[in-house]
Amino acid sequence: MQNCIRSLCNANVAHGFKIGKDTSLPVTYVHSMMDPVRGIGEKPPSEKPILAFFAGSMHGYLREILLKYWENKEPDMRIFGPMPRDMEGKRTYREYMKNSKYCICARGYEVHTPRIVEAIMFECVPVIISDNYVPPFFEVLKWEEFSLFVQEKDIPHLRNILLSVPEEKYLALQRVQKHFLWHTKPLKYDLFHMTLHSIWYNRVFQIKPR
Repeated sequence: MQNCIRSLCNANVAHGFKIGKDTSLPVTYVHSMMDPVRGIGEKPPSEKPILAFFAGSMHGYLREILLKYWENKEPDMRIFGPMPRDMEGKRTYREYMKNSKYCICARGYEVHTPRIVEAIMFECVPVIISDNYVPPFFEVLKWEEFSLFVQEKDIPHLRNILLSVPEEKYLALQRVQKHFLWHTKPLKYDLFHMTLHSIWYNRVFQIKPR
């Protein structure tokens, strides 16, 4: 493993992920193989009444802290525990994402979460609360332009942080969505090609000969 380029979902620098050698692989859901862009976007920021949304199981230490500070505290902060996993629960979850300006992507047991890509698809700015997480394709994509990284210790100040962010990030979201889509036959710049590019980039530019 010391001499291999690993492509890992759990890109945790505190647990052996090596920046410049390993690559970070996005965690994604494929909602439709035949129509991967179905349901993407739909609403501009001015039509999204919710400031921030999170719902998820209470695994790991961080999500309990998130709910402690923000569950039922502000009307524009929709922070919940787990939602039903039936069809209606999934539909409600998606509607919350579509109607929210920011989607909270808080780590669970691991540093990664599929919410990051889900948020990008629904044009909800991902707010990544996960210390030591390395985002996918950071060699190419400027994550600071379309997402927000909040340190775990700053959860008590989360609402003030979000209110201070300019809306330019929404425009950037539309430019990066294509990089996180799977297709039955890979298309130029899609997730398949981006993953291969990350591996190629680290192989050519980053790994130093021993």
